[in-house]
Amino acid sequence: MSSRAVVVSGSGRYADPWHPFPETSARIASVLHGVGFEVEVDENVDARLASPGDVELLVLNVGNPGDSRDEAADAATRAGLLEYVSAGRPLLVSHVSSTSLPAVPEWESVLGGLWVRGTTYHPPYGNAHVEIVDDGHPITAGLTDFELHDELYTQLRVGAGAHVLAQHRLDGTAHPLVWTHRFGDAPVVYDALGHDAASYDSPEHRELLGRAAMWLVRVTDAAPRA
Repeated sequence: MSSRAVVVSGSGRYADPWHPFPETSARIASVLHGVGFEVEVDENVDARLASPGDVELLVLNVGNPGDSRDEAADAATRAGLLEYVSAGRPLLVSHVSSTSLPAVPEWESVLGGLWVRGTTYHPPYGNAHVEIVDDGHPITAGLTDFELHDELYTQLRVGAGAHVLAQHRLDGTAHPLVWTHRFGDAPVVYDALGHDAASYDSPEHRELLGRAAMWLVRVTDAAPRA
């Protein structure tokens, strides 16, 4: 039986002028479908995070709601997301989602890192070189450095518990782009790539993303149950 995944896609207060969420969420869904998932794309961000449902994988591809606050929705979103990960369920997080969820103070601890306003940035969008850091991990085993068109997030704040799989270099300094993390028993993968549909034209990026989704489900299935 196929594993079920839901891609929560930025819309409403979780949309922005810079990221084509319908396109990127459709590309993510296509990658997941290609590795055997049944995939739903849901643009009702607050409602879905408040009640993720009985899915094997939750994927976040959302923007920052900024000052568009709704106390009731914020509280329900926080409670639902924390209930999901506190149950040891897997989370795959894409690109600009590292800037999101200001109403969830635990978000940095869940993700294993964060975009920090005034510190984190990216060079101009364009052709980019991604380095594989750990070629022994199941997500990146056998993959080599690759090129794609994307934004390369720089100076993300990355926690000590993050296990970096891929990075880029700027002026000789390495900047993590893809990592695994655990929040309690919940496995998490963050993929800072994926600004627009062109990012997913890279076969290496698609391969990495598909492997990440499969790894998340497998390590969850293999975890001991109480």
